[in-house]
Amino acid sequence: MNLEATNQQKWSDLLTQAVTQPGLILKAYSAFHGYSLGNQLGALLQCHRHGIEPGPIDTYKGWLDKGRHVRKGEKAIWLCMPLTRKKTNGDTGEDELYITAFVWKPRWFVLAQTDGEPVQMPEIPEWNKERALAALGIEEIPFTHTNGNVQGYAKKSQVAISPLAELPHKTLFHEVAHVVLLHTAESDISDSEQTPRSLREVEAEAVALLVCESLGLACSEYCRGYIQNWLEGDVIPEKSAQKIFGAADRILKAGINHQAEQTQSNANQPLA
Repeated sequence: MNLEATNQQKWSDLLTQAVTQPGLILKAYSAFHGYSLGNQLGALLQCHRHGIEPGPIDTYKGWLDKGRHVRKGEKAIWLCMPLTRKKTNGDTGEDELYITAFVWKPRWFVLAQTDGEPVQMPEIPEWNKERALAALGIEEIPFTHTNGNVQGYAKKSQVAISPLAELPHKTLFHEVAHVVLLHTAESDISDSEQTPRSLREVEAEAVALLVCESLGLACSEYCRGYIQNWLEGDVIPEKSAQKIFGAADRILKAGINHQAEQTQSNANQPLA
């Protein structure tokens, strides 16, 4: 599978549609409370102290609402929370909340303290994840981000996909694209040479869109929503489009299952 063999016009049309057709934003990006940096650091310290793998944080009820349950005997994480009271506004007569103090409470648990059905990657007969990552020199590492709204992340030549990712295949291609597009290497480049974060996100998500479409995987509307959110009414530059095409082609070629491709080819041969 290569760029010449792929309908480049179709890919160009997909990028055009990415900025012109309606898109959706995953609810997964706002499913968890946004904890302060201080609370995230506090949770990390407690995880390391108790030998717990760091990960997304939620309350006992919060995990139940997400289809997971905290294991019996697990000790809660302490986080700092505000105490609020109601005060009547003399001008409007309406009750308003105001913060009276901040206190530490043991009410939270991390993902590693819970049980539940994991989100499964869809089966992709014509593309193999392990083969692709090996060919691209990318290592998949455990997801340890405390923000449950984060679907995945990439650093240097490593990617991590959240066990709670709503569309793990899209997230995988997005994070792999960051590495292939050399976004993760730009920390070693001077500021003047760095790609703006908004454009990095657009490029990576556009790669995910092309790869998913090429493999027949559903998620286009969410790719479009993500791209439009970061573009903020702008267009994808031609230089970025060429980078997107090249990265998508590399990822597809790296994981192509030649055995499945040959089987499909044989099945399409006319009978003698």
